[in-house]
Amino acid sequence: PKTFEQAAGFLRIRGGDNPLDVSGVHPETYPLVEKALGLLKRPAQEVIGRSEVLRTLKPELLADERFGLITVKDVLAELEKPGRDPRPDFKVARFNDGIEDVKDLQPGMLLEGTVSNVAQFGAFVDLGVHQDGLIHVSQLSNKFVNDAREVVKTGDIVKVKVLEVDL
Repeated sequence: PKTFEQAAGFLRIRGGDNPLDVSGVHPETYPLVEKALGLLKRPAQEVIGRSEVLRTLKPELLADERFGLITVKDVLAELEKPGRDPRPDFKVARFNDGIEDVKDLQPGMLLEGTVSNVAQFGAFVDLGVHQDGLIHVSQLSNKFVNDAREVVKTGDIVKVKVLEVDL
């Protein structure tokens, strides 16, 4: 069914019938892998996770009208490191212990936070106190900045110094 086709590249089946089922290789590209295995004259079990073997292949020789060079390189990369998460590392701010409310903030404190919104006049930062702090555009850089969006973006992890607290 269509749903399986769309999800298959994200599924990992341990102990499946095909050794490729444990990898992120989409079943539609299994013929490409079979072609590579034929060139290597080895079964999948001897190739998966073995970059020294896979790197002997020339991706250009595997590319054709059905599977372009980019697809070939992606499939070979997945075979080298089956199951790796292709997403970049997700970083989160480390909130300070004991700082749980705006009343806990004191001028001079150094904290880490996540930029939650950016406007021309400044950036709003989640410091873990249930109310975002504002960094005025004039405090974002040592040089003149006309628009806060030139310096930070939503999701950035920043270190801040509390200048004042409005309760």
